Amino acid sequence: MALHGLAAITIGVPDVAATIAYYTEFGLTPSDDGWLSTADGGRQLRVLEAPTRRLLEVAVRADDADDLGAVSSRLSGMDIATQATADSVTAVEPATGVRTVVRIAARIAQEPTIPPPPNAPGHIVRVGQRTPGVLRQNKVRPRKLGHVVIGSTDYPTTRRFFADGLGFRLSDEVKDEGAFLRCSTDHHNVLVMNAPVTYMHHSSWQVDDIDEVGRGATAMLEEHPERHVWGLGRHHAGSNFFWYLKDPAGNFSEYYSDMDCIVEDALWRPEVLEGARGLFNWGPPPPPSFIRPEDLGALMTGSHQPG
Repeated sequence: MALHGLAAITIGVPDVAATIAYYTEFGLTPSDDGWLSTADGGRQLRVLEAPTRRLLEVAVRADDADDLGAVSSRLSGMDIATQATADSVTAVEPATGVRTVVRIAARIAQEPTIPPPPNAPGHIVRVGQRTPGVLRQNKVRPRKLGHVVIGSTDYPTTRRFFADGLGFRLSDEVKDEGAFLRCSTDHHNVLVMNAPVTYMHHSSWQVDDIDEVGRGATAMLEEHPERHVWGLGRHHAGSNFFWYLKDPAGNFSEYYSDMDCIVEDALWRPEVLEGARGLFNWGPPPPPSFIRPEDLGALMTGSHQPG
């Protein structure tokens, strides 16, 4: 695939310092210019001041100038204006106003994490010792930005922009409500949702395994139980383990591991999901505040105040 993942997202929030402090505690590494980095993906989150919480920009990685030319041509064919440089193409998604930048960037190289095989009935491989997962004391640090979820008041238009314009591919969909779209071999990098107001639902950050999902969330909740949103569980679409927390602006942030990988398009058949099936396979049911965040009404009227 010519596109090969998310490069970064930029979010706007009323309180930049509090939000940067949250994502630093979440495991990202801050710099002095508002950017925060993951272990493998580099600078992948930028936090800027805005009157209400919002997604300002999504940056996508591409291989070369030919890929940029293809994106520019497709967007022009949809009557969407673009701005081109030697290494990027920029356009504004017409329904949400989110700026998108497709830029030439190296592919993320990740050293493999190979956990020891678990003990299982009839297959005992660990004898006389505790599993390494319960002995870890290091701070959980996300390896890369996995995906971002965008609520749109014009779902078909936003979906067409990412799929037909940028070249994302469909992995699964929730009937008439959402599309899981990928620009890499990960199951999804963008989820576009039908929503009553334009907003960012959540960003998702890859960690090594289920122990890191649990350890990361537990550390974040130790002194701030109000951050808990939903988890621990396993999704159906994407199959990943998850735990969702809430940042000071009201955005959700997800630790995830064990995401489905799609290398050959012909070997993957997208499903049309209905009801809660796409949301989770096991775990607690999603709370109402996950389906419809509590501040959506305030965002619709422009009177949002972070809680």
